[in-house]
Amino acid sequence: MRLKRSVLPVIAFACGAQTTSVEAAENAAGFYLLGAKTAMAGYVPPPGTYLTDLNYAYAGDASGQAAVGIALRQTGNITLEADVSIDAAAYINAPIVTWIAPEKVLGGNVGFGIMVPFGSKKVDIGIDTLATVTLPNQTIIGPGRHFDIDDDTFNLGDPVLNALIGWHQGNWHWTVGALINVPIGPWERDSITNLSFHHWGVDTTGAVTWLDPARGHEISVATGFTFNWENPDTDYKTGTEFHVEWALIQHFSKTFTLGLAGYHYQQISGDSGVGATLGPFEGRVTALGPILTYTFECGKIPVTTQLEYMHEFDVENRAEGDMGLLNIAFPLSVPGH
Repeated sequence: MRLKRSVLPVIAFACGAQTTSVEAAENAAGFYLLGAKTAMAGYVPPPGTYLTDLNYAYAGDASGQAAVGIALRQTGNITLEADVSIDAAAYINAPIVTWIAPEKVLGGNVGFGIMVPFGSKKVDIGIDTLATVTLPNQTIIGPGRHFDIDDDTFNLGDPVLNALIGWHQGNWHWTVGALINVPIGPWERDSITNLSFHHWGVDTTGAVTWLDPARGHEISVATGFTFNWENPDTDYKTGTEFHVEWALIQHFSKTFTLGLAGYHYQQISGDSGVGATLGPFEGRVTALGPILTYTFECGKIPVTTQLEYMHEFDVENRAEGDMGLLNIAFPLSVPGH
């Protein structure tokens, strides 16, 4: 069986979708969207302009210090006076436009892209008081009480810029790229459900794919680091984050693949700044789940869909949950077609 390699990019962008980073990242949001760079991670398509519609959903919960890390702006630091639990959910739609240049640079294909996410977040905070608690709004709650605080939003996120370069040699494909989070999206100081970050961020990621088109075997790995600037309104700086994603996939035909994908996240430096009142906590999480892709033609336009589900485990200082991802990608224009 010989396979035609997909020409459609599925590029990981930073996004305010994740409600999983808690104490280990400000406002329960990670800059890099874990799980978005798995299948064909090291492959750059031929010159042209491509559109990817990324749909991301997450649901999870947290308790103890992890929950306090999420709820801090709504509850104040009540770690010693109450038990706090969190239920969180998010849906993000992120259209991504990527242009691959016709000329090569250093023997590789160069591309540039932009993403503007929008969607919804919802966080439910459950509090059981152990002593008299004073909330930031000066509300005083006596001991032995249970109450709930809800926060939700539907809004735009920060735009994210992307640059990449990739190479091909036989069955090997590899790429390096950078993402820049531009902090101009709507943001509210007291909200814990912002899609925007209100600070600059840069992610650098390298990825490699080995694909045997005769047997249909694929191994893809992407690894990188995320660097965060300080939020000027909260004096909070999220520490440096390490992430690695992988996929083991069988290509059964030119149109259908099925495999296993996962990611691991590890914060390698603690949060800092006056606003990091809980100290330099560092988060960790691993996730694993199935992934499939299906390619079909709409008229003469090839459309690639990618569906994946991952369950999180081995969690420290983060919420724990499940994520789902659906990508729909197709070329807007390809030279010579």
